[in-house]
Amino acid sequence: MAKLDTEQVVRIPIGEIQVEGALAIPEQAQGVVIFAHGSGSSRFSPRNAFVARELRRDGIGILLIDLLTEAEEAIEAARFDVDLLTERLLRSTNWLRNQPCAQNLVIGYFGASTGAAAALKAAAALGSGIGAVVSRGGRPDLAEEVLAQVQSPTLFIVGGRDDIVLRLNRQAYAQLKGTKQFEVVPGATHLFEEPGALEEVARLATRWFQIHLR
Repeated sequence: MAKLDTEQVVRIPIGEIQVEGALAIPEQAQGVVIFAHGSGSSRFSPRNAFVARELRRDGIGILLIDLLTEAEEAIEAARFDVDLLTERLLRSTNWLRNQPCAQNLVIGYFGASTGAAAALKAAAALGSGIGAVVSRGGRPDLAEEVLAQVQSPTLFIVGGRDDIVLRLNRQAYAQLKGTKQFEVVPGATHLFEEPGALEEVARLATRWFQIHLR
């Protein structure tokens, strides 16, 4: 598989199931980011799709994946099973590393809500194998037991009006030991639906990945 300037649907085998994703890797890409979606969301999330388009425009590859099957998404316990999401993310990462189009590219994670917890747990498991992590409105508290083990440069982005998540992120941020940064988007709520809020998320994430996916 050569470099993919246009988005291509991929199916990633994980045990007896397959998860679907959308993969695009620009020519001369400096890295590739796997998106881990939050509970109740999917690879069709307009917010993550927007960030993914901005990353691609700046020369960063993207893999938007559904960590759960359609049937599993209907089960609330599965949507909040961070260990299951982490295992799926780890297997998807291994799959991506074995694709010719992604060879020699540094991999990063972009996680939202519970997907951010899975991204942090996967990053802790893979050590220096993950170049950077970005959490958007994430639940890093659900990965509390491994936060001190995360070696990847990690950026937390939280809405200024997302009070509970903001508090949880500040507590989790204090436990990170490596390179880290905390950004608050003023006036933004949990879904960053306010004018300009998502654009700021994309700008911050793009800058973080450009610096660290080298």
